[in-house]
Amino acid sequence: MSVFTDARTTPPGDAASPATSTQSGADLGLLILRWAVGLTMAAHGSQKLFGWFGGGGLDGTAGFFESSGYTAAKAMAVVAALTETLCGLGLVVGLLTPLAGAGIVGVMLNVIAVKWGNGFFGPTGIEYELLLLIAAASLTLAGPGRYAADRLLPVLRTHRLSHGIAAVALGAAAAGIVLVTLRS
Repeated sequence: MSVFTDARTTPPGDAASPATSTQSGADLGLLILRWAVGLTMAAHGSQKLFGWFGGGGLDGTAGFFESSGYTAAKAMAVVAALTETLCGLGLVVGLLTPLAGAGIVGVMLNVIAVKWGNGFFGPTGIEYELLLLIAAASLTLAGPGRYAADRLLPVLRTHRLSHGIAAVALGAAAAGIVLVTLRS
């Protein structure tokens, strides 16, 4: 496309059209955000699940849940570790993105509930968890973009906002149920 050509004269399917380059930029941005959030969550999950990266493993995580007032601390440790690891990896590859995002939303809501009252800023505040929560919810609502395994699944090939809204609601409901029933 030359400097004298604009969107009105460029055919819609032209790779150089502004609409195509804008969409490619959005898709690349979503890919980078998925990688950042997904790898962060998968690493945190592997700390809990395997004790990697200086983590406490399942026993240390169960101790944390117990000290935070959760009943069934060992089961909560397994659920949190698997959710963070698998949902994080799901975001990385863009597989079942609405459900992966919902899992992270649920986990982050629980973490924020535990840390509530410690202020906003780190190291004990909620700023980091809130950022991960908002990023996961944003990905869930926006969809994974074109560079995702979801593009191979018929139901998720074209992301619908209704899928994202339902997934965020599912994550929030699951977090609420856990907080009401499993935390004293």
